Amino acid sequence: MKTPFAIGDQKKFMHTVTDHDLARFASGTVHAVYSTFAIARDAEWSGRLFVLDMKEEGEEGIGTGISITHHAPALLGQEICFTATLVAVNKHEVITHFEAHEGERLIASGTQTQKIIQKEKLDRLFQAIASGA
Repeated sequence: MKTPFAIGDQKKFMHTVTDHDLARFASGTVHAVYSTFAIARDAEWSGRLFVLDMKEEGEEGIGTGISITHHAPALLGQEICFTATLVAVNKHEVITHFEAHEGERLIASGTQTQKIIQKEKLDRLFQAIASGA
């Protein structure tokens, strides 16, 4: 695992709210707004942007935790800016804080954690689960 970043470094990405992101369950659409679970997916991606530059050949990142506070709704078609800030690197654990804004409005914030581990270890874990071990 490489550590090319300093605490406080940031990564940004933009996401436009689509129909796929709406608050929808098997019973139908609850609200035509950016769902908390879609924000979780995109928040994890914001942290993964660090992991992509930190993992080495034979390594992979895996999400280990997420905490979200959903502050305000975002509507279909609105563009959301995610900013992930590197908070800590503890051995192979990468911890980021994220904020998601639509313009000046804070939509969501929280923390996201991933671990960088050997792909072989992940493969063994997945195989053990698949075989019922």
